[in-house]
Amino acid sequence: MDLALLRTFVTVHRAGSFTRAAALLGLSQPAVTSQIRTLERQLGRPLFLRQARGVTPTTIGDELAHRAAPHLDALVEITEAGLHEESGARTLHLAGPPEFTSLRVLPTLAPLIARGLVLRIAFGNAQETLEGLAAGHHDLAISTDRPRGRLLTATPLCDEEHVLVAAPRWAGRIAPGLLRHKGPEALEQMPVVEVHESMPFVTPYWSTVFETRPTAAATVVAPDLRAVLHATAAGAGLSVLPRYLCEEALERGEVVALFDPPMPPLRTYFLAARTGTLTLTHIERAHEWLLRAATDWC
Repeated sequence: MDLALLRTFVTVHRAGSFTRAAALLGLSQPAVTSQIRTLERQLGRPLFLRQARGVTPTTIGDELAHRAAPHLDALVEITEAGLHEESGARTLHLAGPPEFTSLRVLPTLAPLIARGLVLRIAFGNAQETLEGLAAGHHDLAISTDRPRGRLLTATPLCDEEHVLVAAPRWAGRIAPGLLRHKGPEALEQMPVVEVHESMPFVTPYWSTVFETRPTAAATVVAPDLRAVLHATAAGAGLSVLPRYLCEEALERGEVVALFDPPMPPLRTYFLAARTGTLTLTHIERAHEWLLRAATDWC
């Protein structure tokens, strides 16, 4: 049986789509369709059920993928290892949110540079990073969304706690216990600093902690959490920030936590890869390195 046909088959099985598999393989969609049809003729059985959106494997298709995929992944690992030995380069393409990637991920991976790793970093939101990973643009992705389907695998990396903060001069205007007694009404006169007009940090905090939605719109919008922190510390208003990002500012007294809820809001980060690529040494090493380091981030 032609290994090229099996490779195409496994890629389609993981991608769930001829079109997405074609992009990953560097082939045209008709070429992928033709290869799958050739393999189906050789086996005398259908491997996929064609649907309006993508394809679903038949029982035979699932069985073949289960048997063939590990061997094909091993062959890819051997091939890639040979290329790295000849070129001396092992480039890891990683994508994630700019703040978390800059403050957590990059310092963690820095020691691997001395071991021959070359890093290429891309920033983006959860949807962008996962789409780029699925399209083959990245090797690993940090995302707050858990990917679905067989193409991508994801491991929980860590949970980040969200903290309601403001500069001391704003915090001083709220009497002790007032926020716990009156709830968000005590904050109605305070400006809000956020990363987006939709207030992706303030709105979930209000919903989780106060069981309501914020009534005010953002006064300052800056598309980077580090900018939000600096604006908040300068007195621009209140904000909701990940604790890892504002911990030092809290310790220095530059910002003050306005509330200490019994169950603070949490958001989970996932470390995602394309199925089968963790057999590649440089990707697997970075993946494990990050998972080990993340035990100290939570």
